[in-house]
Amino acid sequence: MTVTHQTLALLLFSAFVAVTLAITTWVGRKRHGSAEEFYAGGRLFSPLENGFAIAGDYMSAASFLGISGLIALFGYDGLLYSVGFLVAWLVVLFLVAELVRNCGRFTMADVVASRMRERPVRIAAGTSSVTVSVLYLVAQMVGAGSLVALLLGGESGAAQAWTVVGVGALMVIYVSMGGMRATTWIQIVKAVLLMGGTIALTVLVLARFHGDVDELLHTAAVRSGHGSDFLVPGLKYGGSWTARLDFISLGLALVLGTAGLPHILSRFYTVPTARAARRSVVWSIGLIGSFYLMTIVLGFGAAALVGPDAVRDSNAAGNTAVPLLALHLGGGADSTGGTVLFAVVAAVAFATILAVVAGITLASSASVAHDLYASLRRPGGKQRSEVAVARVAATGIGVLAIALGLLARDLNVAFLVGLAFAVAASANLPVLLYSLFWRHFTTRGAVWAVYGGLVPALVLVVLSPVVSGSPTSLFPGVDFQFFPLENPGLVSIPLGFLAGWLGTMTSGEPADEAKHAETEVRALTGAGAA
Repeated sequence: MTVTHQTLALLLFSAFVAVTLAITTWVGRKRHGSAEEFYAGGRLFSPLENGFAIAGDYMSAASFLGISGLIALFGYDGLLYSVGFLVAWLVVLFLVAELVRNCGRFTMADVVASRMRERPVRIAAGTSSVTVSVLYLVAQMVGAGSLVALLLGGESGAAQAWTVVGVGALMVIYVSMGGMRATTWIQIVKAVLLMGGTIALTVLVLARFHGDVDELLHTAAVRSGHGSDFLVPGLKYGGSWTARLDFISLGLALVLGTAGLPHILSRFYTVPTARAARRSVVWSIGLIGSFYLMTIVLGFGAAALVGPDAVRDSNAAGNTAVPLLALHLGGGADSTGGTVLFAVVAAVAFATILAVVAGITLASSASVAHDLYASLRRPGGKQRSEVAVARVAATGIGVLAIALGLLARDLNVAFLVGLAFAVAASANLPVLLYSLFWRHFTTRGAVWAVYGGLVPALVLVVLSPVVSGSPTSLFPGVDFQFFPLENPGLVSIPLGFLAGWLGTMTSGEPADEAKHAETEVRALTGAGAA
């Protein structure tokens, strides 16, 4: 990488950080004393604005960097991530968006607690939401570290570490100063930049092959060294029955996990009505669908033009495939075009990371303050406002995410997000669906559903090849691997639903029919919604 190359990219990084900090400072001058203003931006955003913000929240570093890298390395099998992320939005649109907006105020726990005993349900749901958010944050940290390490020489461990720390510090500033309103505008700006950059790269890739997609795929297969196997299932997930089960497990996690992601659910509270929430999802589906179709072109383009070996040499997990593709499309590392295009793409990717971590941090700090603190504080003790607690929680979550991001910096970011989705689908989705649709659901069932999915998911990850037992593990020098799958969703998601059913069936406390009726009316009509 040339000095000019590094300088230009760093200038673009700095420009985006300066713009977002200016937005945060401007919004931060407004009063954020109320919980509604801090958590939901005053519910003043239009469906179009919120649709762009949802897309900005969802199109993360895992999507832009990780998915394209997996396609470049593994071909067809990498497509599972693009398909899974996109199909998941149909679940959100038909089962969750409107009902969650009607039944809650700020967090997922509001939906469940509306018909249960609040304290145990809020503690369980808050714990789960924070866990999912931290796992998702780790993926963004890893993406940021890989990107800046490539910019500064490709193997700079110190650059990766300081980047992770810097991103963590920025996300705390965004959330503490600006709340949901600043976070939303940052996400809108980021969504526009990301879509613009992705469209430009896609057009350049297709132009290189004269619009012939067959030629693109054929060239990618030849450069991969795997021939036609690169374009059919099985290269990553077809070698054994374990790999095939991992494929199914990952698919379940991706399709079902989105509806349980705290930072996505919180976006439905920033619009004034349930109808606006539903329209927001429709706008976001258009943006997200277009984006994921383009990541397929970018992934195969990286395989065809850069080559899997070069991608793997730069970053073993494939996280730098898109920046390397941009460098190649512009004319190479020593060319002005390559320097400019790489710098733009690197800055857009970094903007993506900053915007997403702000949204996740806000959602997790809201869970800490609105659910955990509000449930655990002593009635007679000194009380602090929820907003003040949320700001302090953002700092603590930032520190934890930094530490875990440094530990997991060699893993693929799309894979890390797959783990977060598995935990969300195992712990959050069962309790959410049962609360919305099962008349006889009880408090014990709700608590069991959360912990019955959360604990197995985390335990199975710890006992999986992700943590130990293989050269690519977090701890390659030890082996306490007992669970063969890398993604726990195939086991933990059914366990979450089963635990909720068992908890309800064995509960001595009858379901509150009146509260269920009230929740049902509110969910379907919006009557009495916040």
